[in-house]
This record gives sequence, structure tokens and C-alpha cells, in this order.
Amino acid sequence: MSEMTGHRELSLEQIVSFLKADRQEENELFHRSATLKQAYVGNNVYLRGLIELSNICEKDCYYCGIRCSNRKVQRYRLTHKEVMSTLLFAHEKGFGSVAIQSGERTSPTFVRQIDKIVRDAKKVTGGEIGITLSCGEQKKETYRRWFESGAERYLLRIESSSEKLYGKLHPADEKHSYGRRIRALEALKDTGYQTGTGVMIGLPFQTVEDLADDLLFMKQMDIDMCGMGPYIEHAATPLWEERHQLLPLSERLRLSLRMIALLRILMPDINIAATTALQAIEKEGREKAIRIGANVLMPNITPARYRDDYFLYENKPLSARNDEEELDYLDERLQAIDHRIGYHHKGNSPRYKKRTGREQ
Repeated sequence: MSEMTGHRELSLEQIVSFLKADRQEENELFHRSATLKQAYVGNNVYLRGLIELSNICEKDCYYCGIRCSNRKVQRYRLTHKEVMSTLLFAHEKGFGSVAIQSGERTSPTFVRQIDKIVRDAKKVTGGEIGITLSCGEQKKETYRRWFESGAERYLLRIESSSEKLYGKLHPADEKHSYGRRIRALEALKDTGYQTGTGVMIGLPFQTVEDLADDLLFMKQMDIDMCGMGPYIEHAATPLWEERHQLLPLSERLRLSLRMIALLRILMPDINIAATTALQAIEKEGREKAIRIGANVLMPNITPARYRDDYFLYENKPLSARNDEEELDYLDERLQAIDHRIGYHHKGNSPRYKKRTGREQ
């Protein structure tokens, strides 16, 4: 671990070594990442109220429960009124931002719908609420339209930076091409978004070297934020047939925590989300991630009657608490680990300001 002290350049071989580390080396890794996190982003945790707008999707990704070929899914879309009501709840409760997530669609109707949501969100909150979009691959003109309407951040997960592995996770057609995904990420950065990506950890066919490459890919892309977590299988997907290859869930969680720690060391001033998939494996998975590197939480504030239908993977957490109780619970959990929620703050990525010289 001493080779890490004082600089943030790690080779592929070093990263692989840390991903395979024994428990003592892991503790040293986590101590180093927690120290850097405190120095660069502090102990505030920023909220992105997650609104799952629709589970209607044009894509057919082999790992995803809402893929278009899954006929068992009850499809839905929130009305504009439902979105605005949810968004106002978030604003009133001190959420600095919301994240609008949807199955991927590219129709003019969908583009207009997102545009109206963004514009009206800014209007009803006096421009105070931050907007993160996660609506898949779109034309550059669409990204620009949404950005000019007021969206500040965009999350588009690469899922794997290995073109070979990416090909095993998606149908072999232009709609699912690796090159198209890369071009979309580049278009987001060019447009001016705080740009985020991320990967699944513990996939079938995936090697530790692939994961090390993923970290170096994110550093090379100079991203502003990251959302990554363990792969959790879904029974109604083609990848379910490969579940015999999978690491135990506990190992996928440990690997995910190491990835978060290493990314914090490689890119100390970015925003890193503690994803819901961590909580799906272990009740305190998100808190563990926050201790060692993550600084963003995305509580699900989608109207309760729709949440069961945005079913990406098995054992997706569904809280028995209402949204206000859930917020109080998060507050208590974070205070217990010497962190606090950054209420009424957008929590923009420090990296973005350094990269672009702009505030948002």
C-alpha cells in the first residue's frame, strides 16, 4: 500500500493486485480511500431523489429486467403531474437534486416529455433543484436541448469498458453497439453536462483485469461522477443462464467496495454514488461504501404503486417505510458513521469545476 501514498497513478497490475488483496491490505486500501475522500469531498452526503419515470424501454440488454423482450413486465409511465408532485416533495424535504431515470426511448414525444419535466422542475423550485438525467443514448441535439432547458448532470453507464464483454451483454446490432455508447458519453461531455458513467461488478465472463481496465477507462474519460455496483441477476433475462459462473453475492459486494475505494484514490474529487444494489446484498452495504469513498445517495422517491414494476434485478430493496421515514432513517444511519446529509445543496462534482472552469 505504501506505493500508493502521495500519488494517484496506478498501473493495471497494481489495481489488479489491490482487487485481489488480502484482508489486511484491504483495510489499508479502505483507510487510504477514506482519508482522500475526507480531504477532497468531506463528510457531506448529497441526495439525488430517484424518480423512475417509466419502465418502457427500446433496448434488449441481456442483463436487465425491463428489457423490451420481457413480456412479463407491467409497463408504466408517470404522468407529468405525478413527476411534479414527487419533485416538489423532494424539494420541500431538502433534497438538493433529483435523478430522472427511465427505460431508453428516443421518440419525439419522449424527448418533449423530458424537456417539459426539466423546464417545469426549474420553474417550480426557482431553479434550486439540481437535475440529473439517466435516459440512455440520445442524439447530441437531444442532449443539448435538455441541457439548455436546465439539466446539469447525465448518467450513462458503460456497464463494461471491455468491447468484447460489452458484446456478450447486448444484442449484436447498431442499437446496442459499444461504439455508439462511447460516442454518446463523448457527446454528453461536449455538451457541458457533469458526466457520469459506471459498470457492473461480478458479471459472468468478467475478469479482475476487466475491472481494472474499467477504472482506468473512467480515469481516462475524465468523468465527473460514477454510479457502479454489483451485478445482481434477474430470472427473466438471458444472462440468468450463466448464473453458475457468478461469484457469491458477498464476494461481489467486497469487490464493489474495493472498486469504489480504488476509484476514489484514482479520481479523488469526483462524486461517487453508493448504489441501491449494494443494499440489495447487505442491509448496510451503502453505509460501507460511504465510509470508504462514496458521497452520494439516491433514495427512491418514485410513487410507491410503481416501484415493483421498475424491477431491474432480483431482491431490489423495497422499504416498508414511507419516504419521510426513510429520510429520517438515512439521516440517523449517516450520523452513526460521522457523516451528514447535505440538505438543500446540489452537491455538484468538484471535478467538473476543475475540468471546465464552470459552476452549475
